[in-house]
Amino acid sequence: MATTTSPPRGSDGPEPDRPRGASADRPAGTPSDSPAGTPSDSPATPPPSPPPGAAGGDRAGREAPPEESRRLNSSLLLTLFLLTALMFQGPVRGALAAPVMQSWMTVFVAVVVQALPFLVLGVLLSAAIAVFVPPSFFARALPKRPALAVPVAGAAGAVLPGCECASVPVAGALVRRGVAPAAALAFLLSAPAINPIVLTATAVAFPGNPEMVLARFVASLLVACAMGWLWQRLGRTDWLRPPARSAYEGRSRGAAFWGSVRHDVMHAGGYLVVGAMAAATLKAVVPAEWLSATAGHPVLSVLALAVLAVLLSICSEADAFVAASLTQFSLTARLTFLVVGPMIDLKLFAMQVGTFGRAFALRFAPATFVLAVLVSALTGAVLL
Repeated sequence: MATTTSPPRGSDGPEPDRPRGASADRPAGTPSDSPAGTPSDSPATPPPSPPPGAAGGDRAGREAPPEESRRLNSSLLLTLFLLTALMFQGPVRGALAAPVMQSWMTVFVAVVVQALPFLVLGVLLSAAIAVFVPPSFFARALPKRPALAVPVAGAAGAVLPGCECASVPVAGALVRRGVAPAAALAFLLSAPAINPIVLTATAVAFPGNPEMVLARFVASLLVACAMGWLWQRLGRTDWLRPPARSAYEGRSRGAAFWGSVRHDVMHAGGYLVVGAMAAATLKAVVPAEWLSATAGHPVLSVLALAVLAVLLSICSEADAFVAASLTQFSLTARLTFLVVGPMIDLKLFAMQVGTFGRAFALRFAPATFVLAVLVSALTGAVLL
């Protein structure tokens, strides 16, 4: 009988069928001991797709809000404001119908409408002179001696029809061209107060008091000349920083003209609106007995309107209409308001710091305020 012998271990004989991918000593489906990263014979299971808000989707979701926030521009905000006002038009109409608001709106509109033509005309003329008249013209026209150049420069302020926003850069250009600082400072103070536009606006605002025009001219010119002589006597060169180059130098005349117009309109127009709002508030909200108590005292009324002129910072082409609306105060107190405002206020102080330096403004502004109050009070006592 024939006997069958099993093939020796390690021979090439047939082996029983095993599942593909399974090892000889391991059942199918058991994890392989192959090193990590070795490709397997079985097809890899695809990883689950990330949910919509994860990984790149989450990044996209985080990047979307900034793009949407950029769309909240001024047009959208204005639309939202109008829609809100439309939704609450009932309470708004009720508030505007109140007697206090009716009085406030009447004074505000009257001041703005009266002053706006003079403001626009003054801005246009100021830009034309600042751009088309070279600063060297003023240097040639002034006397060589500073003591004589001060009153001449003060009187020359009448040829610059504009507000104080225009006089500061022109005075800086005069100093840069070699004009004596005392003469340039006299021009700086007189130009916003005695130019034809301001004097005409004063005559229109005070039709029954023509002496107010003369009093404003005399008091403003006296303060400008006195401050020029005072600086010549006591001023030091290290207090006055040389002004920087004008922002419009090196540009075409047309671009410089319209740049100056836009600058003055934005500044002067904004201050006109603020001043008109303040005047309307004083007229409609503040109790009459409070104003009467202050206005009835000759010293307190002058000081009150002097401080008010500094705080309101109204353009010199529009301040006459605001002063005319303060009928509770005397003509002398209102003259102080008209003399102090164009020479020293909050915006002028900031412009003087930027043009001539802080050391200059901290000394020049308080001295100008004190002298303007004293001279305007004395001039009002004589002429009004």
